[in-house]
Amino acid sequence: MQKVHDKPIYLDYASTTPIRPEIIADAHKIQQEFFENADSLHYGGQRVSDLVTKSRQYLAKQFNVLPQEVIFTSGASESNSAAIKGIAFANKHLGNHIITSKVEHSSVMGACKQLEDVFGFEVDYVGVDETGSVDLHQLKQLIRKDTILVALLAVNNEVGSINDIQEITSIVKKNPNTYLHIDGVQALARHDFELKQIDSVSFSAHKIYGVKGSGLWILKAHTPCLPLINGGQQQYGKRGGTTDNVAAILWAKTLRLALEDSKTYYNHVQELSNLLYETFENEPGIVLNSSRLGSPYIFNMSVLNVGSEIMMNGLNAKGIAVSAQSTCNSQSLKPSHVLMAMGANEKRALSSVRISLSHLTTRAEIEKTIETIMEIKKYVQHEL
Repeated sequence: MQKVHDKPIYLDYASTTPIRPEIIADAHKIQQEFFENADSLHYGGQRVSDLVTKSRQYLAKQFNVLPQEVIFTSGASESNSAAIKGIAFANKHLGNHIITSKVEHSSVMGACKQLEDVFGFEVDYVGVDETGSVDLHQLKQLIRKDTILVALLAVNNEVGSINDIQEITSIVKKNPNTYLHIDGVQALARHDFELKQIDSVSFSAHKIYGVKGSGLWILKAHTPCLPLINGGQQQYGKRGGTTDNVAAILWAKTLRLALEDSKTYYNHVQELSNLLYETFENEPGIVLNSSRLGSPYIFNMSVLNVGSEIMMNGLNAKGIAVSAQSTCNSQSLKPSHVLMAMGANEKRALSSVRISLSHLTTRAEIEKTIETIMEIKKYVQHEL
């Protein structure tokens, strides 16, 4: 068992966040007092249904969509898979072509690859620039008459690059048969984007201090989509199965509190991000993979000649938790597909470290992390 530190420093918020104490308390109460099936017609079921409805109505108002366009899922991975496969299957008569990017989350990449390998769809992977943002010129060139779906993320989970969703929407919607799905996980309650012309969006509660196993899928009513989970009339026939009362009811409060924190603490996070950039951007032997134009919540760099695993183990030994690539790929020994797509060589990609910030992060924690990174760098590079 690894050593447990008295005052650990957690800097892996892009992977997951701690659950708010008030959310934990509410989850416990719902489990005990509101356990009935929301689709049951008796009193208990109807009072649960009322709470789920209130949560759905709040979310619909926040996202400026219809309540019936709000679907509760087990997480963003399910939302991505359900959207990409469901839209593709439902619209195969219109075309067989799908576009995604080379830097997507594994749930998007995996869904597209399965559609390509197993179901015979044709998938094109649009490239990105040196910051990790989608190449809009190439996107325009790739869209064809038979393109039925474009699936892209709003904010990259490894380097924090922010895509121009408004411009992407404008490009995609010039083709009337093309639907647009956006992975909005890292953007939620941090970087707003307009959902008006977007057909499908995925979100996750555990990235904004909510419970794990709680996803959200915004699916516009006009979008043909075959359900991947069959069961009954639940969730307007788009996702069968008994509703997870805790996840559904708590989504509204989780989002409301996250939005409040973002407004209050965004400048604080930006200051911490600036400190990281100011420290490392001109440091010999270090290459920044993130850009100041991206999200201040995610900072990625490569400490050349110091492998990711060595750096993470060194930091972990001091009680500092960071990551390299996406947690969904953390067991892979392969270089980050995101950094490789951005033009990094394998050496640089295999020496990356991702520091992801929160309103809970303190300046002292960042200063301690910077000090420790420099110590490890010097030790490994034999500078001590």
